[in-house]
Amino acid sequence: MSERQVVVTGLGVVCPLGLSADELFDGLRAGRSGVAPIESFPSDGLPLHHAAEARCFSGGIADFGELEAATKKVIRKGLKVMCRESQMAVAAAQRALHDAGDPKAHHAPERFGCVFGSDYMLTLPEDFTAAVAACRAEDGSFDYDRWASDGMPMLNPLWLLKYLPNMPASHIAIFNDLRGPSNSLTMREASGHLAIAEACVTIQRGMADIMVAGATGTRVHPMKTVHALQSEQVAVDGPDAADPATWSRPFDRDRRGMVLGEGAGVLVLEERSVAERRGARIYAEVAGHAATTAVNRGGVGRRREALGRAIAGAMASSGITPGSLGHIHAQGLSTANGDHQEAAALGDALGEAAGSVPTVAAKSHFGNLGAGSGVVESVASILALETGELFPLLNHQTPDAACPILPGRRGGPAGDCFVSAAATPQGQAGAVVFRRWAGSPEAA
Repeated sequence: MSERQVVVTGLGVVCPLGLSADELFDGLRAGRSGVAPIESFPSDGLPLHHAAEARCFSGGIADFGELEAATKKVIRKGLKVMCRESQMAVAAAQRALHDAGDPKAHHAPERFGCVFGSDYMLTLPEDFTAAVAACRAEDGSFDYDRWASDGMPMLNPLWLLKYLPNMPASHIAIFNDLRGPSNSLTMREASGHLAIAEACVTIQRGMADIMVAGATGTRVHPMKTVHALQSEQVAVDGPDAADPATWSRPFDRDRRGMVLGEGAGVLVLEERSVAERRGARIYAEVAGHAATTAVNRGGVGRRREALGRAIAGAMASSGITPGSLGHIHAQGLSTANGDHQEAAALGDALGEAAGSVPTVAAKSHFGNLGAGSGVVESVASILALETGELFPLLNHQTPDAACPILPGRRGGPAGDCFVSAAATPQGQAGAVVFRRWAGSPEAA
């Protein structure tokens, strides 16, 4: 397995800062924020009226990038059975495949697979509104006896297909005739890192030569926004709220909760010699990865332990010492406890390097994209490696003694490698180490 080296040959994103990897990176370097008033649903009854929506993504076929006529036709036809998360996933995948130089022309479909992560997918209220209304009694109450006869016939027969978490991988494989190994992961914020890791192992054990690895997610959704407000620390509007663009402030002493966002990210991963033979552009090498879980007897995740073990495992498998890291791409939730636990985990895994290696967090620009976060953040740091230029840890103004990190600054050196990690509230964690490609001009 160790003889099969895995490299990144394609990048694709849909995020609050744009519809391409370049737009993402340009926005990060410029210090732009994707936080703005919520437009996708009425927020009048909520304490939260600002989020980081992917406003650049309308769901129209033009948002899916450059497509062959046949592919464009089949995707357009399939839009009606895709929720927004699946649409973003497919768009990011098509853009990554195009960026990879049309690898389908160079690979047998049986050697081309897909691993995709997602959040749990929830229906929109309007999918049921008419059906529920048809079952109301004269006093306004819901008449359960009428559901089978009056309610269900008003549901879209293909409704369920829109919200199954395995649909992103299914759509991508069908649209692109990928017949190799396929899997779907539903691990919240850890999904992206775990999808990259599984895709790497699939290539390393010889079951595929090339894989689409990605994740898609959202916290900007009528039901998921309410769920986040009930279960997590979320930055909300109020008399003490500053400019919403400054709300997401990972590791800052005055952080007041996460910002909710949406997005999807995709990497095309390929066995090195195969990529070289077809003349592919190689962005970076996947140098190491690890996954772990840590839960107490009550089922509550132990974030510090899970993150620390995952990061340490990824570093060990990469053979890179902590002091050699160019930068750390933190999860950076911007919650009081989450950032504290993550900073402690970095210290556990990296020792003194945790406080001396620059730390960035793209969430400071666009908040928590749910399952989509990890891959979008990896794309950002991969481009930082390639250009040699780091983007800033936005809104970090007042250091927190409980989070002794070194904030990354605009234009600072990105180094030759980085580690990225994430953990869920349930204690699942994943980490990946990327190394700048030795054949790139910057690394020469």
